[in-house]
Amino acid sequence: MSPELNDDRTEVADSSVATVEVAPGDVVAQHVVELKQSTARRIGTGCAIIGLGLVAAVVLGSSAGSSSTTFDLNSNSSGVTVPRFSVPGVGVIVACGVVIMLLGAAQLVRGFSKRTLRWVGIGAGILFLIAFLTWAGTEGKQSVQVGSLLYQTLFLATPLILGSMAGVMCEKTGVINVAIEGQMLFGAFAGALFGTIASSWIGLVAAVVVGGLVGALLAVFAIKFTVNQVILGVVINAFALGLTGYLYDAVMANDGNGTNQPTVFSPIKIPLLGDIPVVGSLLFNQTIITYLMYAIVIVIDVMLLRSRWGLRTRAVGEHPKAADTVGINVLRLRYQNVIVGGGIAGLAGAALTIGSVGQFNKNMTSGQGFIALAALIFGRWTPRGALGASLFFGFASALPVALSLLATPVKIDSNLLAMLPYLATIFAVAGLVGRVRAPAADGEPYVKGD
Repeated sequence: MSPELNDDRTEVADSSVATVEVAPGDVVAQHVVELKQSTARRIGTGCAIIGLGLVAAVVLGSSAGSSSTTFDLNSNSSGVTVPRFSVPGVGVIVACGVVIMLLGAAQLVRGFSKRTLRWVGIGAGILFLIAFLTWAGTEGKQSVQVGSLLYQTLFLATPLILGSMAGVMCEKTGVINVAIEGQMLFGAFAGALFGTIASSWIGLVAAVVVGGLVGALLAVFAIKFTVNQVILGVVINAFALGLTGYLYDAVMANDGNGTNQPTVFSPIKIPLLGDIPVVGSLLFNQTIITYLMYAIVIVIDVMLLRSRWGLRTRAVGEHPKAADTVGINVLRLRYQNVIVGGGIAGLAGAALTIGSVGQFNKNMTSGQGFIALAALIFGRWTPRGALGASLFFGFASALPVALSLLATPVKIDSNLLAMLPYLATIFAVAGLVGRVRAPAADGEPYVKGD
């Protein structure tokens, strides 16, 4: 089977290869046969989906207000707007809950294939989200600002997406990068400092370079000295927290105007594309860092599956000894990928300063590097999966802000809202324990000649 077909998204537990034996010289046909779900898993997943539908239909439906819900799809930066529209609150909530329960019943009775079940789960989640947002606006006092919510989601997800891409670069080649948090923190500091002293563009370059240097530090200790990579990542994070805190007190605290007042990148509107209603201002009226994020995701996704570098990276991450025997320089490739990954994480840190608030503050990453690492795991170590997971976590961070502006039928405590992105991270990763597989050589040091 070709490497393009046998990529990391094919799991042995859920498929098998049937080989047809023929006469010598004839073509051997191979077919991937998807195995049926176990009864326990089918029943458990079906009951979970039905439970989600019951929460939507019964809990949200019974506690909703009596007014209709008004949705506004325009973001704050919209050039071309679309009219607001209203929907019957309770009717939409109950309808979404019923559809979710029907999907759960179908899973319970006959079960979906694994590929179909993923889309069913995504569909059920989207329906529940629609029901929840409809419920939040049934008091009728404010419209639900969907466009602004989506804009804020992409804004908050950008550093997470870049951080998870840094993880993809490292872990696809067999090096665990727990130090994403520290690399982001160094990048944020360098972006603010050099962005103030020189310019925002110099700050952007400095953030990437400093992140790459921290990546090189990780690479040397993990690859050359074969230090335990998880412990090494934790140490680098502690080092970044301490050093940036010290430099902030020594350099920035006493001269904030001269060292910690960078100019923030302004959004750049792409002609024509930026004028598309709803999605135009969302996707094509962004800062240069967001556009770089688009490019990085596309390049990594295409190169991993369609280039010689991608094939070698996956080979080194799965079986470095076999890759070495066919002439691939395992250690050099790992050095290259880890350093580039560090540079991408540094860019993620720059998104927090010169791409966002401007000023640097102590520990301003606040665990976002770890959330990016969780997005990598949730996304099954693939660029597309990590992108989707990062958007999910970005939405979980943006939702509390949107809810705080609405008079919801039942008041939600602000502390619970603040916990939402971290709770989403815990539940998302915990639900995948034992169900996803990292690259086989991930975290395993390789010594040439072993």
